[in-house]
Amino acid sequence: MEVIRAKSAGFCFGVKRAVDTVYEQVEKQMGKQIYTYGPIIHNEEVVKDMEAHGVKVLHSEEELKGLEEGLVIIRSHGVPKRICDLMDEKGIEYVDATCPFVKRIHKIVAEESKKGSRIIIIGNPDHPEVEGIRGWAGENVTVIKNAEEAEKFENTTSERICVVSQTTFNYNKFKDLVEIISEKGYDISVLNTICNATRERQTEARSIAKEVDAMIVIGDKHSSNTQKLYEICSRECHNTYYIQTLDDFDMNQLRSVETVGITAGASTPNNIIEEVQNNVRINF
Repeated sequence: MEVIRAKSAGFCFGVKRAVDTVYEQVEKQMGKQIYTYGPIIHNEEVVKDMEAHGVKVLHSEEELKGLEEGLVIIRSHGVPKRICDLMDEKGIEYVDATCPFVKRIHKIVAEESKKGSRIIIIGNPDHPEVEGIRGWAGENVTVIKNAEEAEKFENTTSERICVVSQTTFNYNKFKDLVEIISEKGYDISVLNTICNATRERQTEARSIAKEVDAMIVIGDKHSSNTQKLYEICSRECHNTYYIQTLDDFDMNQLRSVETVGITAGASTPNNIIEEVQNNVRINF
């Protein structure tokens, strides 16, 4: 059996930076309680390992308000401006591990909002990254996730529109939604803020899925970019499997195939990818 592993599989720059930041602070802040605001990344295995090192996850603003001591690390997805303001007001010590590409979007929407622009975020409104971006975009902001919402959108004022995207959004879908909004004739500025690593990962996954008999996509079930990879691969390869760890996969499903492709989301550790890859090779 031939196994083709995507070169882009696994931790992206922003995720690696955030994970490294947590472990560095665990070593540096001996005796001080370390918290992350929200899971540092969307991967249960990584979060469990951090908990084993004494790191606690704050799941709400109320929990944050109740803190009396300790160090808070902001998740890679970023947080709304009000969260940073709250920690500044309370004097809570924190380290910002927001992905630099996401942080750039925060700056863009904050500046455009001050200029009076209406902000449109293309993405999933329930995703923490989008929640964070929205929290820097002022009051006049709209999140659009699909064609139906794009069609219904109306700019009821003469305000200029600034469009940005969730970094992990499907690039082709982004282009389609922007086209729908652009056709309405508004004064619009479009900034493609999809991360280059995301586009490369999606392009490579599509290419591999077209050539193999089965495709394995590895990543947390809550990972947006992994879900997108699964959608892309499923369209190209009927035998596409979405797993979080090796325990989720029955190797017997590969008995009748000759080529297997493997890719993984940006929050998937290398050791999990290698474990799956090695077991596929050993068993077949």
